[in-house]
Amino acid sequence: MSGILVGSIAIASLLALLAWRVPVALSLILVSFLGVWATFGLTPAWGILKSTPYDFVASWTLTSVPMFVLMGYISFHSGITSGLFRLAKALFSRMPGSLAISSTFACTGFAAVCGSSVACAAAMGKIAIPEMVKSGYDRNFACGSIAAGGTIGALIPPSILMIIYGVIAQVSIISLFLAGIGVGVATAIGYILVILALSWVKPEWVPRSLDRSDVPPLGKALMETGPVLFIMAGIFGGMFGGIFTATEAGAVGAALSLGYAVISRRINRRQILESLSDTVSTCGSLLLVGVGAAMLTKMLSMTGLGLYISQIIGAFNFDYWQLMLMIVAIYLVLGMFLDPFGAMLITLPVFLPILHHYHVDLIFFGVFLVKMLEIGMITPPVGINVYVIKSVVGDLTSLNGVFKGIGMFFVTDILVIGGLIFFPSLFFLPVSG
Repeated sequence: MSGILVGSIAIASLLALLAWRVPVALSLILVSFLGVWATFGLTPAWGILKSTPYDFVASWTLTSVPMFVLMGYISFHSGITSGLFRLAKALFSRMPGSLAISSTFACTGFAAVCGSSVACAAAMGKIAIPEMVKSGYDRNFACGSIAAGGTIGALIPPSILMIIYGVIAQVSIISLFLAGIGVGVATAIGYILVILALSWVKPEWVPRSLDRSDVPPLGKALMETGPVLFIMAGIFGGMFGGIFTATEAGAVGAALSLGYAVISRRINRRQILESLSDTVSTCGSLLLVGVGAAMLTKMLSMTGLGLYISQIIGAFNFDYWQLMLMIVAIYLVLGMFLDPFGAMLITLPVFLPILHHYHVDLIFFGVFLVKMLEIGMITPPVGINVYVIKSVVGDLTSLNGVFKGIGMFFVTDILVIGGLIFFPSLFFLPVSG
């Protein structure tokens, strides 16, 4: 049986396993092992199964992942980022829709010490949604704005998705982080413009004014936010100033977060253990999927299917714009059913040869990819951020209500994607194609 036929059967089997809700990691490892076995025999298949886990996990760059994840969980459990929302209230209290704008600002700030969309949505949801509802905001809109705002967590560095992409695509993590800032800020600005527009078009959803008696003094809010600003300055200043690498920045950030949380008595032994446990669980499942993706990459290379697919697409003579729009469509569909890491790690082995063929800049594509994956976080029926917000608010609104609340933010995301494709220089990204 030819390698291309075996590879095609393996991809079809992978899609079938995913449709049957078989775990992503197990699906990737199983079809990769069987594909190599069917093409080259049992010995090479066992060789890949034995060597790939070490080859992937032993990457020095990947050591930053558990550190950034730990930093996010410590920040979440200790609540040291709660001051960001109060600072935003003090800054934007005179603007229409000030609480929703403050929530978006706080999500952007929390992203800089988290790197996780889910953690960002959960933390801000607990803080902001009760205040928004109390102040007269529509419940669905309040929940939807936080679910969407949480997606900024994967765009503003440090970003776990960008680290994993950088390892697989073999591009600079620092360059990805720098490129992600422009897109993250543009997304936040787009969300704020939506809030301002709705405050005039739908004042019953977004109140135009805020009770000033509930606004903290700016000086006090700045003092509360000081530790977070110090941690952010320590991470970014050291990383972009060349004092330490992006890999080492994770350990610095985790140490700063833990040190402040302990000294200020914001965290106890139980919360530290929970942070460690959550970190091990998250990283274990993430790295296992990564091992499966690495095996799939080797299988596609050995069978020749990856190159074959690239040649087929090249034969259609798609131009750059058609290629990117096709990729957008694929990720919008995948985002409806897969988590971001699964969608990224399943597709990259197939897309990377195609991107090389079309001379697409991999830094640009990394930021574009993360933005597309984050849109999937609020896309029904499996919008993970929406489920997180629903678990936070309980019976305050329904799951469908939260999905309704993200409608205008979803439109904004699509506009940002269009800008990325057609005007990447506006986001300070390298032009591709």
